[in-house]
Amino acid sequence: QVQLVESGGGLVQAGGSLRLSCAASGRTFSSYVMGWFRQAPGKEREFVAAIRWTGGSTLYADSVKGRFTISRDNAKSTVYLQMNSLKPEDTAVYYCAGDTSFQRIVAGISDKWGQGTQVTISS
Repeated sequence: QVQLVESGGGLVQAGGSLRLSCAASGRTFSSYVMGWFRQAPGKEREFVAAIRWTGGSTLYADSVKGRFTISRDNAKSTVYLQMNSLKPEDTAVYYCAGDTSFQRIVAGISDKWGQGTQVTISS
């Protein structure tokens, strides 16, 4: 089993940067596809980015492409989301998710989720 704990959220001004981390426990982390999602108040949870276990294949939502970078360190069982050029519309609770299936991650139907970390961008 994999358990996920996010950290790194906070309040920053528009144009700033934040790096989120998701630490995973469990011996099978390196075989998992990992993803980041976000949910703004009153909105549905949406896909942000995903990365395959090898780290060589990534996918981004159009809204964050070119600004966010997902990466992973299998030795540390951690996945990161580097967020640059942040906008007020990036304000949301950010969640990480893990699954053995890339399709399930992108579809947001993984059964392994972290508790979320709040990101607030001021204008």
